[in-house]
Amino acid sequence: MAYDSELAFIHGGPTKIVFGDGASRDAGPEMSILGCSRAVIVTDKGIIAAGLVDRVAESLGSKCAGIFSDVPQDTGIEVVNSGAEFARSNGADVVISIGGGSVIDTAKGICILLTEGGTLDDFEGIQMLTRPQTPHIAIPTTAGTGSEVTWVAVVMDSEKGQKRLIVEYYNAPRVAILDPRMTEKLPPLLTASTGMDAMCHAVEALYSLSKQPIADGLATHAIRLLKNYLPVCMENGSDMTARGQVQIAAAMAGWAFGNSMVSLNHALAHSLGAVCRLPHGIANGILLPHSMKFNFEESIGAYALVAEAMGVRDSQMSESEAAEAAVRQMAEFTKRLKHPQRLSEMGVTESDLEKAAELCLYDGAVTYNPRPVLDNSEALDVLRSAF
Repeated sequence: MAYDSELAFIHGGPTKIVFGDGASRDAGPEMSILGCSRAVIVTDKGIIAAGLVDRVAESLGSKCAGIFSDVPQDTGIEVVNSGAEFARSNGADVVISIGGGSVIDTAKGICILLTEGGTLDDFEGIQMLTRPQTPHIAIPTTAGTGSEVTWVAVVMDSEKGQKRLIVEYYNAPRVAILDPRMTEKLPPLLTASTGMDAMCHAVEALYSLSKQPIADGLATHAIRLLKNYLPVCMENGSDMTARGQVQIAAAMAGWAFGNSMVSLNHALAHSLGAVCRLPHGIANGILLPHSMKFNFEESIGAYALVAEAMGVRDSQMSESEAAEAAVRQMAEFTKRLKHPQRLSEMGVTESDLEKAAELCLYDGAVTYNPRPVLDNSEALDVLRSAF
């Protein structure tokens, strides 16, 4: 649809949120509300070992038709195809994902194939779907990806050696159950890195070329919550109030970037994940201060909002001074979280940087960057500054 005003926008947020300590036991009732009777749980073996699937399976009782747990750290097309065949053979009419972003994204792909048939190779593109897909209840066990409320999935294409973005409005989860207990045992590094993934979603949504005011409000409050509560989670992982507030922040940041999109920072993180399997949240957290510097001149107003949300802007500061404070504070915040600071710390090599810089130019997220990325040398400069 065409609009006369450049300020016009479309904002969507179709996912129902169920929040509360112990809310994961509401999976059964929520499934009934959706009118479904046979659920396949999608998860990974680590989540099963941690005992997090048990409480959900118990709430489902005989409505649980099976558990698909063959999801790796970075899910792939072949995983989605296999999961869809499993769900189809078990007569599933709803998919319940229990896990992090890779698990939730796998479930999104499975829901497409249950409704449309075929394999995921048939759905390379954006907004190809014309009808709602198989219902999906997402129960995140990390607080960062925001995948529980977005219509974006990231799936590894092994043949092409890059991550594929699947952007489908009709494939957002119908329900997201946010239960702080599901993140209680998250190790400190994973708490920090997934939290920084959410921070990147919020910050990038504020300066993306497709930014919009509703998403701005979600993003700025997500930054406030992360600034206040993510360090508490690092100090005391059993603080359910802090865990819950970070979950809410992750969902708000997910809604923000789901509408405004992300940019160079995520394009580089996706590419590093494809090239050297660097975990997505760690890549994002390391890169954020460096990509903020790259986009500084184009993003001063957005960074001033970040400074306000981080509590480092005073009334005497100009927008430019506030923006500079935001970049400094973001770097300091990652240090406070004891988050890795350099790509080299994580085993990334110079050769990896060059491959990732080239690959990121083919990532859809880079097109939303406020400063045009004209060639791979500019992307490589950002990577080297973070190396």
